This record gives sequence, structure tokens and C-alpha cells, in this order.
Amino acid sequence: MITIISGTNRPDCKTLKVAQIVEGILKQNGEECTLLNLQELPLDLFEGKSYGEKPEAFAPFQQAIFDAKGILTITPEYNGSFPGVLKYFIDMLKFPESLKEIPAGFIGLAAGEWGGLRPVEQIELVFQYRSAHIYGRRVFIKKIYEQMNTEGELTDPGLMERLEAMVLGFAAFSKGV
Repeated sequence: MITIISGTNRPDCKTLKVAQIVEGILKQNGEECTLLNLQELPLDLFEGKSYGEKPEAFAPFQQAIFDAKGILTITPEYNGSFPGVLKYFIDMLKFPESLKEIPAGFIGLAAGEWGGLRPVEQIELVFQYRSAHIYGRRVFIKKIYEQMNTEGELTDPGLMERLEAMVLGFAAFSKGV
């Protein structure tokens, strides 16, 4: 199973819409997947005591990571990096076993010209530190507000082709590691 992480908790975000597109690609191609929406993280996870003992409501998030045969993270660019909630989520995962030797792929998006290149490069370092196997093909979606229509669909056929190739390539990579 591939676990998809929508890497922000911002309401009405394009990141979740891209994650749902990725989920659709996987399901249409017979791949089992689950989508983790960081908007649904339990609020008590953000209490300082959670560094020691995680709230019970976090257990399904942790289990989705343990069950994953691959983790595909979609991250927006916030202030030249990935969102703090995504880093906090990773910090809350059991160490070191949660990401160890798991295939990991990344999709970046941004309002600007670089399409989330910076946050993807930075989050890859965190996953590498945690001993994940990084998939070499990435997709960067620039000018997301121009690329996505009001129905949450990506309008550029070339972008959709690249996204589908990356996502299906990642699915194959996840089976081979």
C-alpha cells in the first residue's frame, strides 16, 4: 500500500487537491493507497507532552506509515521551505523505524515559478536522515493557481502526463525495493 501525505494543514489548500489527484491515479491503476490529510491531525498532538506519549487519536496516522510499502509526499512551498506541520508530523513518528528503508517520493507545488523545488529538496534530506529510499523522479507544479481549475483539476495535459508517469513509476519502485 502507498501512503500519500498531503503535507499541510491549511484549509482549502491546493496540496490536498493534488494529493487527491495522485490518489485517483493510483486507484485507477489498481494500486492500493491511503491518503493522510494533515488537516485531520488531532489537536492534542500539538501539546508538548506529545513528544513523550502520543495521543490515541494519532495511532491511525502512525499505523498508516507502518503499513506503507511506499510514502508519496505532496508538499507546498511556504516561505521557501516545506510547512512546519509536515516536519512536526515526521517528528511525531516513531524513531527510527517509521521511515527506515521505506521508498519515498515527492511532489512539490508553489504559487511561484519554481514549483516547490526548495521544499522537496529540503524534505528529502529529512527522509534521507531517517534512512528512507528516495525515488529519483519528482514533479514540480509551478504557478499552481494557474494550473488548477475551480473543480480541482490540473488543466495542463503535459503536466498530467508527467504526474501520472511519476506516480506510477513510484508505485513500481515501491514494489521493487
